[in-house]
Amino acid sequence: MEGKVVWHYKLFDELMAKELYQIIQLRNEVFVIEQDCIYQDADGKDLKCGHLWATINDEVVAYSRIVPKGISYENEPSIGRVVSRGKHRGLGLGKHLIANSIQVIENRCFTSSIRISAQLYLKKFYESFEFEQVSKEYLEDDIPHIEMLRK
Repeated sequence: MEGKVVWHYKLFDELMAKELYQIIQLRNEVFVIEQDCIYQDADGKDLKCGHLWATINDEVVAYSRIVPKGISYENEPSIGRVVSRGKHRGLGLGKHLIANSIQVIENRCFTSSIRISAQLYLKKFYESFEFEQVSKEYLEDDIPHIEMLRK
C-alpha cells in the first residue's frame, strides 16, 4: 500500500459531488458487480445518514454508512453498506472501518448499542467487535445474512 490512509466523515448535505460519486462508484463496484447483486443502492437512506470513508491518494478505499436509529432499525443506529476496495483488502482497513464506525456512533448518537445486518461469512469478524447474532439466517440479495446486535 502506497500512500497514507486518510479518514473522512460527513453528513449527506456536506458531501462534495466528487466524494459522493466516488462512494457510489465503490459501492456499485463491490455490491453490484463483484457480488452480482441487482438491487436499488440509492434507497433514500443516504440523505439521512452519515458517511465514513477512507482514502489513499484521493481514492476511496473503504466506506460505511452510519444510519441513525429509526431508519433501518427502530431502536438502534446501524452500520450499513460496509465495503472495501478489492485491491486494498487484507490490509486491516475493514477492522479500522468498523472500529471508526462504532466510534462515530458512540460520539454522535450517544450509544454503544448498534444493530446490523451482516453477511453470514463475516459473523466472527463482527463478533470481534462485540456484536452478537440475534436472528436466524436469512437471504438478502441471495446472500446469507444474520442480524447482529452490539449492546
